[in-house]
Amino acid sequence: MGSINLQNWAGNYSYQANNIYYPESIEQLQEIVRQATKIKALGTRHSFNDVADTTEALVSLARLEQQPMLDEANRQVTIGGGVRYGELCRFLADAGYALPNLASLPHISVVGACATGTHGSGMKNGNLATAVAALQFVSATGELVTLSRAEQPEQFAGAVVSLGGLGVITSLTLDLLPTFDVRQLVYDHLPQAELAANFEAIMGAAYSVSLFTSWQTDAVEQVWLKQRVDDTPTQTPQPTFYGATLADADRHPIRSQSAEYCTRQMGIPGPWHERLPHFRLEFTPSNGEELQSEYFVPKETGYAAFQAIKPLAEQVAPHLLISEVRTIAADDLWLSPAYQQDSVAFHFTWKRDWPNVQKVLPLIEEALRPFHPRPHWGKLFTLSPVEVQAQYEKLPAFQALLQQYDPTGKFRNPYLDKTIFSAE
Repeated sequence: MGSINLQNWAGNYSYQANNIYYPESIEQLQEIVRQATKIKALGTRHSFNDVADTTEALVSLARLEQQPMLDEANRQVTIGGGVRYGELCRFLADAGYALPNLASLPHISVVGACATGTHGSGMKNGNLATAVAALQFVSATGELVTLSRAEQPEQFAGAVVSLGGLGVITSLTLDLLPTFDVRQLVYDHLPQAELAANFEAIMGAAYSVSLFTSWQTDAVEQVWLKQRVDDTPTQTPQPTFYGATLADADRHPIRSQSAEYCTRQMGIPGPWHERLPHFRLEFTPSNGEELQSEYFVPKETGYAAFQAIKPLAEQVAPHLLISEVRTIAADDLWLSPAYQQDSVAFHFTWKRDWPNVQKVLPLIEEALRPFHPRPHWGKLFTLSPVEVQAQYEKLPAFQALLQQYDPTGKFRNPYLDKTIFSAE
């Protein structure tokens, strides 16, 4: 146990917990949880709100054995609760395997990303949690519990995106693909008229597609296409893409920043884990310089939602670094923002100025209200708990699942009390 003086990755949130534990075995972890009154697992601190905080003690799994265990017969890997994507990806690539998709940062915790519904992009790609085949966690009583898609499909569907409310996740088993190569192309200045006429075709034009916009012009500033080489064997990029022009050099999503932090572009093939993220593992981009918000809407309303945000450019732009638009395939995970709906996600990377961002978010949320937005659980939003809860038909079942494994609320925190359990 040690004293705590921690902030999150962006520096906008200071943890309120007064102790942090670093167990070196599962048995130590079980005893720590058994003795605790209020406790929460600490990952890589990439959330922008208090979803991973608590009023008493945090527990980090950084000192537990984290060596991935490969199951080639079932094409799966089992990892410890403290593993980051960057290290896991290198291990898998060396062994000839791949994950279906990755988020823009490889620096994040696998468990934390899955537990909050974090995602990459791609019309046919589910969020990162959809790769989970089984999980093991320490419950409130210190018991080690295993749930799998095959053996306990109902509870499993509620447990994967759990917001840390179920217990301390000690391991995940993930489904794998054979390794594959990706080439990344960036196109500049996509006319909005083309986006209006061809929104789904544009978003489905590659394995993973991202649009970057500041909302200030009639063009989307950049389109990032991540193409599987085995899907697009041609080596010669097209000079234009729906009226956008092939970039003449590597780009950063924020044009004023150096592209050296970003994964290689210009159509140069590389392994999946060095192209699917936007940023390279050896750099820590924008650390301490940003806030983030994100809202999911049904895919069929994606362009209408884009149009609804556009008139807010004058209010949004002064506080914005960049926005990203991505797609996520539907899944059946109860608290996934893509639960039973193919989705378009509107991501906002803000300057670190919460007083002003806090004023802008309600404007965006009001513009998106007709599309029933679901906010990213680990990012900043001002939607009321009632509005958020209304988007999740399995919320009562999720509440019951947490009550089953944590009847005294040991893993409950102010975030869960407000967002998941509040009736106001």
